[in-house]
Amino acid sequence: MVMWVFGYGSLIWKAGFPFDESVVCFIRGYRRVFHQGSTDHRGTPEYPGRTVTIEPAEGEVCWGVAYKISKKEDQEIAFTRLHYACQARYLEVREKQYDKKAYLDVFTELTATVPAISGVMVYIASPDKSVNKNYLGPASVEEIARQITRAEGPSGPNRDYLFQLEKALLQIGCQDKHVMDLANEVRRILSEEN
Repeated sequence: MVMWVFGYGSLIWKAGFPFDESVVCFIRGYRRVFHQGSTDHRGTPEYPGRTVTIEPAEGEVCWGVAYKISKKEDQEIAFTRLHYACQARYLEVREKQYDKKAYLDVFTELTATVPAISGVMVYIASPDKSVNKNYLGPASVEEIARQITRAEGPSGPNRDYLFQLEKALLQIGCQDKHVMDLANEVRRILSEEN
């Protein structure tokens, strides 16, 4: 069975599992937002970082990369890999603060009416705090940027995540206004501090 996984955050630049093919593509009707708290990678329970999730947004698209995993052994590595010093499902552990999975259509051309690939798995952090205790929700660009500037977790400074995402998106030809506005505000804060 062939499996496809869509990445719109760190999976764009760091899949972390073997795959057969990657396709730059987008999902329709969603936008990328820094509304998810990270207490395990880019922050701590005391001072969470912010990572991206997607939220419904009519008329918008969210660019990313879809990964095809067709070999049984690669699927086992991606989903049952020995990781974080315990037997765990790699993507399930990596994306554990994302409480929903959706199976969506992805497109490669803005004018396309037929999806390039259907049924692609996407991890989503829902805004329902009863099931997603790390959801931080919307805030001003300035507030989110201040939090990103100061947060740091086991995977490194939160700002590195933001800057890597900005770079990866630009490399695939995507200028995400939300990401670029945040990156510019974080750079402004850092330059003022120096």
